[in-house]
Amino acid sequence: MSLGLAVGGGALASGCTSISVAAGGEGGNLLDRLRDSGTVRMGFANERPFGFIDAEGNLTGEAPEIGKAVFRRLGIDSFEPKLADFSSLIPGLKAGLFDVIAAGMYITPERCAEIEFTNPDYNAPAALLLRRGNPLGLSDLDSVVQKRARIGVLTGSVEQGYAADVGVPNGRIIVFPDQSSGIDGVRAGRADCLMLTRLSLVSALGERPGSGLEIGDTFIPVVKGEKQYGAGGFGFRKGETAIVREFNRELAAMKESGEVLRTVRPFGFSRDEMTDLTAQQLCTGTAG
Repeated sequence: MSLGLAVGGGALASGCTSISVAAGGEGGNLLDRLRDSGTVRMGFANERPFGFIDAEGNLTGEAPEIGKAVFRRLGIDSFEPKLADFSSLIPGLKAGLFDVIAAGMYITPERCAEIEFTNPDYNAPAALLLRRGNPLGLSDLDSVVQKRARIGVLTGSVEQGYAADVGVPNGRIIVFPDQSSGIDGVRAGRADCLMLTRLSLVSALGERPGSGLEIGDTFIPVVKGEKQYGAGGFGFRKGETAIVREFNRELAAMKESGEVLRTVRPFGFSRDEMTDLTAQQLCTGTAG
């Protein structure tokens, strides 16, 4: 599995030499290095509306556009897209194939153990993609368990872990490499549903009129009695706390001015998805 692709190019060679990723001091030196180069390499997974390549070949979506705005405030004006399978984003970041994960990645305690997260810029509920008419009467994870349904998830996604944690057997967790193949899997009957954020599903179905599919009501997954918030932020390598601190400062100013909402509204986000949750709350499981 490739850790990353340069948009418009071929797969990165598996034996390629990564850049030095040493933190280089208290809080890391990534911000200084990015300012010196003027370019930030942004890892994304081609999932609408969070990060994708548009018809003109440009990297766009919720996370890339927020990221571009913050980085410009920090003195960095050039952006190099790096495509990766979602499950390869954290390994690719740690290997130095890109500087930041700009994919709307959910902030979870498990991921916080591997990388540094900024505060989230959105909080979105989940939903199930279903065959039209919802023949199995599915509504949430509990219903998937009760109806012995097959649930589609993306490889490396939090939904994959949620399904296992609530008791869906491995044989009924159907793992797809990306959003498009997951939708095709439900259409073809390989899975009874696909779990993503409602935002992702609405955006994806907008590209597929007449798909014969529908989106169920939103819900907040509950795993082991704890609500699982779909709050996403930007990921940096461990030790790069200085750039996270500066990123959070600029992100807070953009939230206060309404710039975050104005930036993401074209991708289907609304005031309902805006959040004051912090990475610390999400990393420590104290979001409530």
